[in-house]
Amino acid sequence: MSVHRLDSIPGFNIDRVAAAAGDDPDILRMENLDTDIPPPEEALEATRAAIGTDEANSWLPFTGRDDLKAAVALYIERRGGPRYDGRREIVITSGEGDAMLDALFCLTDPGDEVILTDPTYAGMLNRVRLVGATPRLVPLHIASGEWRLDLDVLWSAVTDRTRVIFLNNASFPSGWVASEEEWEAVTSLCCERDLWLLYWGGFEGVLFDGRPIRHPASLPGMRERTVVVGAPSFEQRMIAWRIGWVVAPGELVNDLSRVQIYNGLVASGFAQIGTRVALGAPDQDLAAANAEWQRRRDETLRQLAGLPVTSPAGGWSLLLDVSALGLDCERVSQHLLAEKVAATPMRGWGGAVAERHVRFVFSNEPLMRLALLGERVRRALTTAGATF
Repeated sequence: MSVHRLDSIPGFNIDRVAAAAGDDPDILRMENLDTDIPPPEEALEATRAAIGTDEANSWLPFTGRDDLKAAVALYIERRGGPRYDGRREIVITSGEGDAMLDALFCLTDPGDEVILTDPTYAGMLNRVRLVGATPRLVPLHIASGEWRLDLDVLWSAVTDRTRVIFLNNASFPSGWVASEEEWEAVTSLCCERDLWLLYWGGFEGVLFDGRPIRHPASLPGMRERTVVVGAPSFEQRMIAWRIGWVVAPGELVNDLSRVQIYNGLVASGFAQIGTRVALGAPDQDLAAANAEWQRRRDETLRQLAGLPVTSPAGGWSLLLDVSALGLDCERVSQHLLAEKVAATPMRGWGGAVAERHVRFVFSNEPLMRLALLGERVRRALTTAGATF
């Protein structure tokens, strides 16, 4: 006997590609959201020092250390976000996934609707389904060589059952970064229709070509209706620490605390200590990482020149529109693997827009290896029957 809760929730196709790639060192590993750029050295040292200490090996406090909450609040304020009271408005979680699920449990009831982009992170889309809410997709499209949000569809997507707009920015997997006009539209919609903005800011500082950070909670009228999810996984490259946070205004944090206590309970003590130190790292740390990721983005674009790809404005990945070449994304992923390129098909990462694409994560391969990409991709597309 099986439950129906999971009927509309597919497996994660990343792990299938990774399993097929195995441990072949010649394969370009562009299927998963990893990076070989290490975390800040001071965060590594603090984590090592904390392991084995009594205070870092406790169930308490259930919703996270106060010093980490204070560091999160300062981190947000330092980059243009509003001021938060760490003890009263922040809950520490075991990663961004727990944080998203906690927030969705507190912002929606079964049957409510949540607006997301197409494409979007599959972990966002399927956590909406896990809590019993219904996703409504608003397409991203290409305009002047960049991803843009369809604002007309955004407004028409709202119904009487809509409760939340759920965005990540820079957006994974497309690399879309919202413009001022797009943030103004989201702000107007939230205020006029009394909606929550659930904002995953994991990549908000991973921006290219000199783009500034825009924190949506700092926009007029948005502090009281924005719930922020964050983690050190991307900007600080601390993926395996599994620390996250939810920032929620006012009394909502009481609900989030209850959900976190019965869902994730307590994040690793020594990982919290390492994260606190990482959030205080100098701005040059992220700037240096961004410069390297931008070089890798540019090399990936150079390798794929002439193919239907769109330059990401931020984040760690870009999308190749294989449907424009007359191909299916899963078929292309299989042919790429035969040519020693691991890349993930985007079926299940949204709707009609997502499934046109295969995703390449460029953050985990150095420039010398990325130089092999173009020839391999073109061979794979040819054997898959591309129409050039």
